[in-house]
Amino acid sequence: MAFSVKDVLRLQVAPALGCTEPVAVALAAAASSSLLCVGQADRSRLKLEVWVDPNVYKNGLAVTIPGTGGLSGLDTAAALGALGGDPVLGLEVLDPVTEVVVEAAKDMLRQGRVALNLLSERRGLHIRALARLDDRLAEAVVEGQHDAIVSLSLDGKDVADSALLKGKGPGGNEMAELEAWLRDLPLSKLIALTDELDAEDLAFLEEGVRHNLRLAEHGLKTGCGMGVGKTFERLARQKLMTRDMSLAARMLTSAAADARMDGVKLPAMSSAGSGNHGLTAVLPIWAVKDFLECGRDDALRAIGLSHIVTASVKAHTGRLSAVCGCSVAAGAGATAGVAALLGGDLHHIAGAIKILIEDLAGVICDGAKAGCALKLATAAGTAVQAALFSLHGMRIRATDGIIAESPEQTMRNVGQLSTQGMVETDRTILAIMIDKKLAGYV
Repeated sequence: MAFSVKDVLRLQVAPALGCTEPVAVALAAAASSSLLCVGQADRSRLKLEVWVDPNVYKNGLAVTIPGTGGLSGLDTAAALGALGGDPVLGLEVLDPVTEVVVEAAKDMLRQGRVALNLLSERRGLHIRALARLDDRLAEAVVEGQHDAIVSLSLDGKDVADSALLKGKGPGGNEMAELEAWLRDLPLSKLIALTDELDAEDLAFLEEGVRHNLRLAEHGLKTGCGMGVGKTFERLARQKLMTRDMSLAARMLTSAAADARMDGVKLPAMSSAGSGNHGLTAVLPIWAVKDFLECGRDDALRAIGLSHIVTASVKAHTGRLSAVCGCSVAAGAGATAGVAALLGGDLHHIAGAIKILIEDLAGVICDGAKAGCALKLATAAGTAVQAALFSLHGMRIRATDGIIAESPEQTMRNVGQLSTQGMVETDRTILAIMIDKKLAGYV
């Protein structure tokens, strides 16, 4: 089955309010409770049971949930989704949540009416939410991608005609088919997809820039979260660091991550199922354009390429893993976009991707949290550096580590590392994080 660039954007790029793992849990809980038609008077009797895979558990353990005054946790996300979320909004499910809903969710948690269960042996993104109201039961399953509700049931009977169901195309799972298609495309064909971008696509890409810039502006203004972006900005003002294109990319990208990880109630334009991937895929390119003679459409087409390459790498690595996708997948997308914006051809773009992967392939994902801003800063700066290195003739030998002769095989090697080589690493990371939770650090 052949896809178009519009399909890639439709399935891989979308606004997301908050970290996408807690949001996906909130979505499942909201979908299940919506089947019960829970009214305000029923809230005190609603009970939830939630089951999640290890990676969703890991990523949702410590990250702040938007609009909650600093609350975190997947059980919190489930309560918020069930009591006040709107599943029709997909990854923006928590947008309608008010202070009244937050207080009701706190009561629900205090009363022990939310049970969170870890499916320790489950592989791949999987969330199951069971809502119980007196003797009635409703269930929703999110699987494969963060906003894909693949099944619904009410009192043991399948609900097959709901508009909430997503992810099933004529040939089965549309996302799986798209990812298989992307895995088979050479880099030259990925680049050629940008020639299909029309005015509607460019407007959509610009909407993503606006979303992500609002987060960056908030981070730079307030110094929220870890204040990584604000610190870069202060160091530049003091002339302790030079405000070159690399620093500009690091500053803008990390400031947006500061805001997003701190729970600011502003959506990010996500890429390949992750808001932080979206920040990394978009903002370094937007920062670099100010240093070049290029037009708006040139920058937007470079961002389009970034989303496409990010989706391609994620098709190899899987949605969630022990490898930091912001560094390796979105970083590869960003460096491809920067190289293209700098006037690079296929040869330069391929070189930039390989240089970035050589540099960042070892970065682990230890869950979503404030410190992600540091990793996004590294990914953004390295994306610019790798593109510059490639355009100035630097090449990585195929004899070096996991780097191959072609960028396509290099991506496959990263996928093998992620899906096979780091399974035990993922378990170890999760065990450390669970120990911290039990010790009261999370």
